[in-house]
Amino acid sequence: MTDLITGSRNDRPAAGLLRGIYLPRSMDAGGSAMTTYGIPLLVLATTNSAALTGLAFALEWIPRLAAFAVAGAMVDRYGTTRVFRLASAARAAIVLAAALVLTGLGSSGPGTAITVMLLAATTGVLTEFSYIAAETAGGVASREAGEHAHRVQSVLLGIDQVAALAGPALAGLLLQWAGPTAMLLTIGVFSLLAGALSLRQHVKEPGSAPEPVLQGLRTGWTTLGSLPALVWLVTGLALSNLATGLLQAAAPVIVVQHLGHSTADVGLIWSAAAIASFFAVAACRRAIDRWGLWSIGVFCATVASAACLAVSLTHTYTAYLVLIALLMAGEAGMTVVLRTLRSHLIPEKAFGSTLGLTILLLLAPFPAAGLLVAAVPPALLGHVITGCAVLQALGLAVTFTRLRTLPGLGTRPA
Repeated sequence: MTDLITGSRNDRPAAGLLRGIYLPRSMDAGGSAMTTYGIPLLVLATTNSAALTGLAFALEWIPRLAAFAVAGAMVDRYGTTRVFRLASAARAAIVLAAALVLTGLGSSGPGTAITVMLLAATTGVLTEFSYIAAETAGGVASREAGEHAHRVQSVLLGIDQVAALAGPALAGLLLQWAGPTAMLLTIGVFSLLAGALSLRQHVKEPGSAPEPVLQGLRTGWTTLGSLPALVWLVTGLALSNLATGLLQAAAPVIVVQHLGHSTADVGLIWSAAAIASFFAVAACRRAIDRWGLWSIGVFCATVASAACLAVSLTHTYTAYLVLIALLMAGEAGMTVVLRTLRSHLIPEKAFGSTLGLTILLLLAPFPAAGLLVAAVPPALLGHVITGCAVLQALGLAVTFTRLRTLPGLGTRPA
């Protein structure tokens, strides 16, 4: 019988996957979650500016987008182990250096704000290099799992959701009680552990001719264009991510300035959302076995769209927390569908390049969401959220209607 960790009868031992894939992925995801949620909170706490908070969110994501496609090509060229190890070590060095600088600057002032926003940009690039390397290794494990690929992807996504649960809460607690230096030191520890454990998979054979980076990018575009089901799913989820990214970028402003709660309460919202997402991933793993990818994708899209539409109408913290949790649970279910389809359809020789491009398209709305928060007056954020929620609902409806007629998603896993 197939094991949940190994994924198939002939896979490597569970201990090998745990040591070579899951542990380094856990350390990397923990540091990434703390960076993503902690830096915008720090900017708002030090500047009390909604515009600078949105700008900081955009500065986190713009360099990541620039790095994704190149990271995929570099993973295809040099292998996951080398890319992951170097990216983790570089991120540890940068955050530890920033911790020393912030110790001298203090916890407030323009110098601190500039430092943390520059830190967001630099760590964003390195974070995505390590993430692409980890995802490529996970894709190899999924292909080895055969018909149970969605179970392996559920484990990997569960790791990300646990990190998303602990990261915001830990970042908020450290910022409130120990200061930014302690938060950065913790991120550095996570990065050092990730590099020390490193990944042990998908290493290029010695003497093989590496594919040039630009050629790798062209390969990724060509591969993606030949997979219409994946193109439609990525397009629909990109529209959904615009609404999700807007809520994530605006959450510090809405919770602190509109609802009158603390920055720690912002972290609590995303930790609660991570709990809901974690259970959604566990439920989807078995639900896909019974009802198939398309049916579960439609259900999760409906939940996410309805929750996002309701968020713009709520005026209490409790309702906001519950609706965000439902939204992220639906997003997590759709992500299981995406990752399962992606691991089955993308050829192994072009997996890194194509993976980088799909994630590039999925994350492109996030910096746009940050710029929207920076440009729109706080009083009008509710109207912008409503518009994005309507766009999300329409986009997902068209996407899954089209996917019903395409091979690969309309039935249960092979």
